[in-house]
Amino acid sequence: MKYSKATNYALHTMVYLVTLPKGSTIGVQRLAEMQNLSPTYLSKILTKLAKGGLIESTPGAKGGYKVSKPKDEISFLDVIKTVEGDSNLFHCSMDHNEGCMIENVMTEAEQNMKNDLDHKFLIDIANNMEEMLLPIEREEQIKKEN
Repeated sequence: MKYSKATNYALHTMVYLVTLPKGSTIGVQRLAEMQNLSPTYLSKILTKLAKGGLIESTPGAKGGYKVSKPKDEISFLDVIKTVEGDSNLFHCSMDHNEGCMIENVMTEAEQNMKNDLDHKFLIDIANNMEEMLLPIEREEQIKKEN
């Protein structure tokens, strides 16, 4: 199984966006710099996320992007479906009237994966990242003070 690079970038972008303080926005240029992407490429991904109802943009000099639904409700599956669509990963190439047993196995496995991803939330990753960064930031602050 393989998801596109766009999904990778969308997930990283969304994790960052859920860490923003409520009401804050960030521009596409800064988001692109953080991932070493062109702003044009990231804009296409952001457009999909906005059309999927996961983020919204605020125009203007102080505008940017922010999540548009409660942060604790955005699952990995939400982002993946928004970028990749909701089609099945496996399709049987055989023409069977009674159904393809191989496709049945693959569909069940895919459904299990989707259920798992639907219960994994971006905010949990964001919180774990913040916990990891706090000791590093404290150490850097101590170095600056000395």
